Amino acid sequence: QVQLVESGGGLVQPGGSLRISCKGAGATLDGYSIGWFRQAPGKEREGVSCTNIREGTYYSDSVKGRFTVSRDTEKNTVYLQMSSLKPEDTAVYYCAASDRICTIVVGTWYDYWGQGTQVTVSS
Repeated sequence: QVQLVESGGGLVQPGGSLRISCKGAGATLDGYSIGWFRQAPGKEREGVSCTNIREGTYYSDSVKGRFTVSRDTEKNTVYLQMSSLKPEDTAVYYCAASDRICTIVVGTWYDYWGQGTQVTVSS
C-alpha cells in the first residue's frame, strides 16, 4: 500500500509557472501508474496526465505542451511542472496511484489518492 502527499501548490499569475510534487511512502512509485487529476469548484474531476515506467507519459489536450511530468526515483517523488498557466488551470490538483495501465479517463482505476494541493492562477 502506498501513501501519497502532494505539495507545492499556491497562487501564481497568468503566464507563470509552478511545480507541484507527489511524494510516495510505503512503496516505490516506480511500480505504479501515477496520475494527476484536478477538480475546479463546480466542475467534474479532470484527468491531466498519467505516467509509468513502461508506457511513458500521457497528457490531456488541455495541458499538452504546457505541463511536464518528471520523477525522482531516489526521492520517490513525481513532479508536475506547469508552465504558461491560465486562470482555467485553477483547481485542486491530486496525484493518484494505480497498479493498472495508464489512464487519465478512468479515475476509479486509481486505488490511492493524495489529499490534494490548491493551485490558483490569478492576477
